[in-house]
Amino acid sequence: MFSVLRNATYRSLFAAQIVALIGTGLLTVALGLLAYDLAAGNAGAVLGTALTIKMLAYVGLAPVINALLARWPKKPVLIGADLVRGAMALSLPFITETWQIYVVIFLLQSASATFTPAFQSLIPAVLPDERDYTRALSLSRLAYDMEALASPALAALLLTVVSYNNLFLGTVAGFLFSALMVAIAVLPRVPAGESPQASLWHRTTLGARIFWRNRRLRSLLALNLVVAAPTALVLVNTVVYVRDVLQRPDTDLALALACFGVGSMIVALSAPWLLERLGDRTVMLAGAAVVPFVMAGAVPISWAAPGSGWWLLLTLWFLLGAANSTILTPSSRLLREASTEDTRPYVFTAQFSLSHACYILAYPLAGWVGAMAGLGWAAAGLTIVAMIGSAGAFLSWPRHDAAGAMGRAGEEQDSGQPAPQRSRDRR
Repeated sequence: MFSVLRNATYRSLFAAQIVALIGTGLLTVALGLLAYDLAAGNAGAVLGTALTIKMLAYVGLAPVINALLARWPKKPVLIGADLVRGAMALSLPFITETWQIYVVIFLLQSASATFTPAFQSLIPAVLPDERDYTRALSLSRLAYDMEALASPALAALLLTVVSYNNLFLGTVAGFLFSALMVAIAVLPRVPAGESPQASLWHRTTLGARIFWRNRRLRSLLALNLVVAAPTALVLVNTVVYVRDVLQRPDTDLALALACFGVGSMIVALSAPWLLERLGDRTVMLAGAAVVPFVMAGAVPISWAAPGSGWWLLLTLWFLLGAANSTILTPSSRLLREASTEDTRPYVFTAQFSLSHACYILAYPLAGWVGAMAGLGWAAAGLTIVAMIGSAGAFLSWPRHDAAGAMGRAGEEQDSGQPAPQRSRDRR
């Protein structure tokens, strides 16, 4: 897995990703505590609203921003987005009202909607070999999981000596370092994308139309729903589970989030081996089958006595992290195989936008239902969402490559470009 770090460009980009992720992890912990300070028992509703605003920015702005900037050089786009994110994070310690959280989160995540798809679509050009790209995906997933482990642990350590407001400064430092790493990296030249004569509407919707014509990508849409349900439960309601239901200290919030990351990290480490032997379909659908059963176990925790339920929560969060990773780690392989060099930015942006659209359902369900009806009902509702997504993924994913070829034919018809040859998907 680590052999891909011999590539100097990828090494710089990976370093930028790691440090920015740590800063974002500190932001997650600090934002939860800020919401609790401002809204106490309604912290879940505040976080649910803030994260829903984040998803609206991702879904509504990402395709338009990509269509407008697809022909721009990647480096200034990435650096500019990092600088905007750093500026927004710097303003968070001065927030005194909940509505201010919503404004800053919208602006910060609009910059992320610019940065993330551009960054992800750049990696296949940096690592054109399929096996190297698979290793990079596992390494990237491992980075996300290490962040979920290291950032809460670092946050717990810092909270013993400083107030949570100072954690936002770590987020600023992470974005600034990310901008520096992108600035010193020698990025490859990538195709400019669609012809400038193509309309803005055509470029904005191109990725979604490719998704619709490819059965594997339609299955990926359903898998995105499976991933959104446990992620919303963990990110929105962990602070309420820990502080209100189980009556644990602030540092245990970081520990619970870390368990989610450890489970995902273990799967990420074994992903290249699993994908080599079992193929994308088996690995990803196995995770989709596990998630609803594990989420159902979270329903009774909301009625647990303050002194009980803690170890069950940690176990369930660990299993949810592992199941999510079986879906998330290989997902970019499907995007790479379903796109050409010209259409790749649009396909990656469509996945970014459409996957986050699932959170527009999941985050309010976790936050508002949890606040009004109780965490048990929120967990039950999210379990049903995961079941629907899992069923859709099993029904949509073709069992044979001939079905995938039909999707490629539709892609060629839509984009006007010949699709690349795919490697045989081992099943």
